Amino acid sequence: MQEYRTQVRVRYAETDQMSVVYHANYLVWMEVGRVEACRERGFEYRDMELQDGILLAVTEVNCRYLSPARYDDEVTIVTTIAEATPRRVTFHYTMLCGDRKLATGESKHIFLNREMRPARIPAKYFPLFGIAQ
Repeated sequence: MQEYRTQVRVRYAETDQMSVVYHANYLVWMEVGRVEACRERGFEYRDMELQDGILLAVTEVNCRYLSPARYDDEVTIVTTIAEATPRRVTFHYTMLCGDRKLATGESKHIFLNREMRPARIPAKYFPLFGIAQ
């Protein structure tokens, strides 16, 4: 499984009254990691949507919080494609601050067409998602 690493720095607006990153921001960071992982694999969401009419809808997401991140911490989002088929994909995430594990998570997605109906991705995306032909 190939790992993709993305860096984000915690902004003050992402923290709560306890000076800890608000829990929903981890889901945003997962999206950042997912988009960057796709870019590193050779395609962009935007192009898949505009050129091929394929949308990637979240069907399930979970996050396990292990250690708090705080303002100005540099967070590394490690993203992997855990499983992919022509109709769905699962991403796994680990968020780190240095060697400290902040959280782990997973998001499951289905591919949709422009009419928001389940669809198969075009075969040109199979190698980009690691799907055997």
